[in-house]
Amino acid sequence: MHSPRAWIVAVALAACSQGKGHRMQPSPLAADAVAGITDAQLRAVVADHWEHWMKWAPTWATTLGDHRYDDRLAPRDAAAIAEAAAERDALLGRLAALDEGKLGEIDRVTAALLRGRLEAERAVDACKLHEWVVETGGGSLFGELSYLVEQHTVKTAADAANLVARMDAADRLVDDTIANVGRGLAAGRVSSQEKVRRALAQLETELGKPAGAWVMATPAWTVVDGTDAWPAGERAKLAARLREIVATKLYPAFARQRDFLRDRVMPAARGELEGLSGLAGGDACYRASILLHVGLPRTPEELHALGREEIAKTDREIAALGSRLFGTTDLAATLKVLREDPKLYFTTREEILAASQAALDRAKAAMAGYFSVLPKTDCVMREIPAYEAPFTTIAYYRQPNYDGSKPGEYFVNTYQPEVRPRFELEALTWHESIPGHHLQIAIAQELGALPAFRKLDGSTAYIEGWALYTERLAEEMGLYSSDLDRLGKLSYDAWRGSRLVVDTGLHAMKWTRAQAEAYMREHTALTETNISNEVDRYIGWPGQALAYKVGQLEIVKLRAEAEAALGAAFDLKGFHRVVLGSGAVTLPVLGELVRAWVRDVKR
Repeated sequence: MHSPRAWIVAVALAACSQGKGHRMQPSPLAADAVAGITDAQLRAVVADHWEHWMKWAPTWATTLGDHRYDDRLAPRDAAAIAEAAAERDALLGRLAALDEGKLGEIDRVTAALLRGRLEAERAVDACKLHEWVVETGGGSLFGELSYLVEQHTVKTAADAANLVARMDAADRLVDDTIANVGRGLAAGRVSSQEKVRRALAQLETELGKPAGAWVMATPAWTVVDGTDAWPAGERAKLAARLREIVATKLYPAFARQRDFLRDRVMPAARGELEGLSGLAGGDACYRASILLHVGLPRTPEELHALGREEIAKTDREIAALGSRLFGTTDLAATLKVLREDPKLYFTTREEILAASQAALDRAKAAMAGYFSVLPKTDCVMREIPAYEAPFTTIAYYRQPNYDGSKPGEYFVNTYQPEVRPRFELEALTWHESIPGHHLQIAIAQELGALPAFRKLDGSTAYIEGWALYTERLAEEMGLYSSDLDRLGKLSYDAWRGSRLVVDTGLHAMKWTRAQAEAYMREHTALTETNISNEVDRYIGWPGQALAYKVGQLEIVKLRAEAEAALGAAFDLKGFHRVVLGSGAVTLPVLGELVRAWVRDVKR
């Protein structure tokens, strides 16, 4: 999975806290924002879109090296959300007024990608997610602020002062979140009992600790290393101020959020129908979510049927390989061994970390044989923080900072190591790091004359489809260690096929959480903990899980088309260069790019 969506949510739901009429200097990335655009009107729209993006997502701007808003957060009050939407709609109006017939090829693609992204975001407005979704793990406000403190680059006293100023306003974000959900309650929109229970469990755990022990109160920069170049006493003063803010403002704010969830939201929370099918207006919301994440006009029924077709294939493949490995007679028996044999699971966090690092190192060593372009930015392996681990998925990736101040990060979950399968670790690593997310995202960031939004944002189906494609590519690269690890690859393929069935079941066909978990239990080797967390994620993030398998199948199809058309002239490195060479484009645009490459090679 690509990195948690805190910055994406910020773009969609938040506003910068600057006063009206306040003018800022142009973005230091203004030239990057419009790189490669030749049409003057499109250039002006994209430039204004960049300023819009930076203003409404100031913490994201910081990671890109745009430090104009380093002391600000993005409030989530209703007025700010409405203002952000109005600005976005105005940009859409200007895009619609362009004469696309006069645009060059690169400009035409740029305009289409920006328009498609903004139209999809506008469609999702109907969901009013901020008024009823209750987040947990790294996607929760607690997780978001904790990571903000950790990843905010602090090299000078001024950097630390900006971060402290941000955190000094963070209690408002908590209260705005409470107010938003309160409006949803009044309108009859509410999350599910289980989602609220999990959020309460996370908050209760953290509120049971002293505020001074929270990650957000103890970042690395607060420790003096003996070679301090800051003004005398400044580091200690700022560290003390941060601890004071966490203790006197944020601790009470999160206690208010816990009380609100417990006393007002939980009594009204939905029971068995936890998906969008249990919410008024859920059908329109789900179809908008499909458009946002898949980028194709697919119906829930079409995607559900596709998932069942894919599951039928992986059922047969898992049963056959299981028979060779374990002597089992059918799918159920194979899955039982994979799920219950303790020898197939880790026993310590140290084992998980060592295995993950070893797999990452092997992948790095193999890249040059299959890719002609490799990223300059490194990928490092990290452990998912303890405050998040019980409530999140098995691993995820966080992209590098655009300014090079942070590498790409492959986060691994070591919570309850006895439920973490050894046989899935390799496929997991290829997906989340190299040649999966890191290779694609870091290369995109390092592309030359393309507008910055194309290098930093893009289609979920492309991003996740590429990562799934690499799980299969890793077989060609000789990365899998054994048939047991290949069985893990098949289980992962089944997992992504089951997502099509389960996500559409929950949000369009009135499935319960229990039905969704039972389906994944029947067709994948995922453990109970992973199944529970995965289904919870699909409930809280409608449509996102559909993108994986759809994107993978499209990339596989395009490669097969190219191989058939070019025969001996097909070059795998060349195919990868084209697929990775234009940023995270939509699937239709990717098809156009690959077919144009095939025509060029045949000339």
